Amino acid sequence: MNDPRPQEHSVRDLLRELFPETHRELFGPHEGDALPTLGLYPVADGRLALVHGDQLAEFTPLDPKGKNALHCDLCHYTRSRSEAALYRVVVAARRSRYVTLCTATEACQGRAGRKGLETLAGRIFPLELPYTE
Repeated sequence: MNDPRPQEHSVRDLLRELFPETHRELFGPHEGDALPTLGLYPVADGRLALVHGDQLAEFTPLDPKGKNALHCDLCHYTRSRSEAALYRVVVAARRSRYVTLCTATEACQGRAGRKGLETLAGRIFPLELPYTE
């Protein structure tokens, strides 16, 4: 049967539910808390998407120019033009960042690890929304 008494919650439970960042600062991560989504995923037309929590940035590949090797900004390996590409990421109105990444994104992410992805995300996010009226 249903218990007519209201559920009792501790201050810690209320903090975790209503103020998750404050709860993490005071008590550390909760065993049920998952790390925010972080990864680089291939999308259509050779583009890549960087996902960090609820943020998303789209990397658009640029046409290859020149014949020199490229240095990957994620795993920090030097690659030939066939193994790496230059991408543009729009971060604000009329402002872009240019990033060099390996074309084999899964292997590159494996070499870089979570720390490398967080560093890349720190250079890209937060994106500024374009002013529209």
